[in-house]
Amino acid sequence: MSAIREIRSLLKTEAQRKSLAESYACGIDETEGITARINVLMDSFKKVFGADEDRNVFICTAAGRTEICGNHTDHQRGKVLAASVNLDALGCVSENDGRIVRIFSEGYDMTEVSIDELDIHPEEVNTTKALIRGILAKTSQLGYGLKGFDAYVSSAVPAGSGLSSSACYEVLVGVMVNHICCGDAVSMPEIAMMGQYAENVYFGKPSGLMDQMACAVGGIIYIDFKKKNEPVIEKVPFDFRAAGHALCIIDTHASHADLTPDYAAIPNEMKAAAAVFGKEVLSEVPEDVFYGNIAGVKKRAGDRAVLRAIHYYAENSRVESQVSALEDGDFEKFLTLAGEAGHSSFMYLQNVATYRDPANQPVSVALAVSEHLLGGQGCVRIQGGGFAGTIQAFVPYSILEGFRAGIEKVLGPDSCHVLTIRPVGGAVLIA
Repeated sequence: MSAIREIRSLLKTEAQRKSLAESYACGIDETEGITARINVLMDSFKKVFGADEDRNVFICTAAGRTEICGNHTDHQRGKVLAASVNLDALGCVSENDGRIVRIFSEGYDMTEVSIDELDIHPEEVNTTKALIRGILAKTSQLGYGLKGFDAYVSSAVPAGSGLSSSACYEVLVGVMVNHICCGDAVSMPEIAMMGQYAENVYFGKPSGLMDQMACAVGGIIYIDFKKKNEPVIEKVPFDFRAAGHALCIIDTHASHADLTPDYAAIPNEMKAAAAVFGKEVLSEVPEDVFYGNIAGVKKRAGDRAVLRAIHYYAENSRVESQVSALEDGDFEKFLTLAGEAGHSSFMYLQNVATYRDPANQPVSVALAVSEHLLGGQGCVRIQGGGFAGTIQAFVPYSILEGFRAGIEKVLGPDSCHVLTIRPVGGAVLIA
């Protein structure tokens, strides 16, 4: 850790600006905004925690993520293609003298967790406190001693944006704990699994691991979750900008509130289909075996479970094909496959609208408007959990401004975000 005043001086050096440019995949001249964010972050830390310029701190980051292919395959221990993006969360962190972890997130209240109380607190389900306590508990289970610390968090990943603000936060807390308590000995994939553990066991959400892994590892990554605790992770080098397309995330401005039952039904129904064969998840059931007994799955698990399983098998195969297309530089094939993925999510996975409120279908409208504006070019699809949040579009630069204007005419200002993929997921930026 370094004194705040030392970090301020460091941020003015060409070496540090070059390091930030590499982390954020931008030009050195574009790092001015990043250094300004870090300076404001430290100012806020000082104000909230009563610190001065001599307080030793470190600066850490965790990226937002976008799913590229593999919609709802991770919780079945399938395959995904995902990437970290240039929108991130930053933390200014300092060890304290107590046995309390105190984290203040911009726009929210202070959250305090005792490192001596690591049991599950049922009243904390669906709270930030549960995520922090779960990560601390997992760190302790791994054999590391815990220490108290103070942290101020500022996030540029909008909540409910479909860019995994919650997974980004989990990874950021994991990076903090790893640096203070573990000497940075825990790998980024392990930090992702710590976040998933906290979300599943303490927070109470049955999520897969794709979100945390993409936020933690960075870049475009292919992940095979077949082995439960040993996911296979491979970097996939590709530059969408070089292919003449912008990666756009379109905010439908639909709320995730009250959608937990819809999200939970997807893994539950897929697991119900797997249970027909005596298995836990669909990756354990060969595709031909499933298709040979669809009638049995239909009878025991229901029609929607059949459809969602059909999506799983096709999507799992599509991930492999998209990776091959990117590696071969065949972007047109990649776009075709992305379109097929979007169609499958809409028709079979059925995570575009909730059946409980058919009059309101903001994601469906956003998809339809996007397809119209693209006019047969590029591609648009649902991404992430679905039902609300965002959709993803690959838009030719030649029509980008018209596309963005058309989207924002319907959905409002700042609805279309043009993102870049950054190579760094979770990391300590300055220690």
